[in-house]
Amino acid sequence: MHLVTLTTDFGARDWFVGVMKGVILGINQRATMVDMTHEIPPGDIQAGAFVLMAACRYFPKGTVHVAVVDPGVGSGRRGIAVRTAGAVFIGPDNGILSWALAREKIKTVRLLENRKYFLKPVSRTFHGRDIFAPAAAYASAGLPVERLGRELKNFHRLPWPEPRQHRGKIQGRIIHVDRFGNAITNIEEDLLLRKGTVAFDVMGKRKVRCALAEFYGVAPLGKPMAVIGSCGLVEIAVNGGSAARRFGLKIGDKVIASSVDTTR
Repeated sequence: MHLVTLTTDFGARDWFVGVMKGVILGINQRATMVDMTHEIPPGDIQAGAFVLMAACRYFPKGTVHVAVVDPGVGSGRRGIAVRTAGAVFIGPDNGILSWALAREKIKTVRLLENRKYFLKPVSRTFHGRDIFAPAAAYASAGLPVERLGRELKNFHRLPWPEPRQHRGKIQGRIIHVDRFGNAITNIEEDLLLRKGTVAFDVMGKRKVRCALAEFYGVAPLGKPMAVIGSCGLVEIAVNGGSAARRFGLKIGDKVIASSVDTTR
């Protein structure tokens, strides 16, 4: 495989993404690159971790995933390459890789320290170009990640916000808001209560109650609903609109799922 995915907060306005691709192609002209996204909010490591986790499982075995949201660039934070049973993950050791890696069988974690595989000179502000892109290029060309540096016993993990269950209710929270304004929660489908109709109380700027629907069009136009999204997580949505904008929803807001007795 020569497939490399790129997930960054670089946007499309500047030259940063293009230069990373140029570096990769300069080392491995057979590389095929896929832009996962470059619209992660600047410095938002959690948003980058969520996107990588949601998307990486749909790529062929052997894909190299590069994720660069790196507010600590130039500091003492490490760069790492992680080989799993199905892929290679490369990026700063700040947690951005951790949610994706939680679903992978990890084979080895390596420190990016072998300067033979760096672009020189190494900038203090652009390790995406000078360290992560070259590492991805060499890995995509077949270089074993063991050549990139010594083995590490551990890496930085972002804590996954586990929902809480209490007295028949599930308390979760919003962990991501997509471009449509759908508020994605940490409540997985298999956690939902089986008895009765599941209702959701969303604690944004004001409390909103909505029911679980099969798809967006079930609710009347402009009305809120909860759906099981493509990631297998509950989303709070508005048919034809933005739930985040309409109800002032943001990351961290509480969402409580409970069963409603419809027999009364």
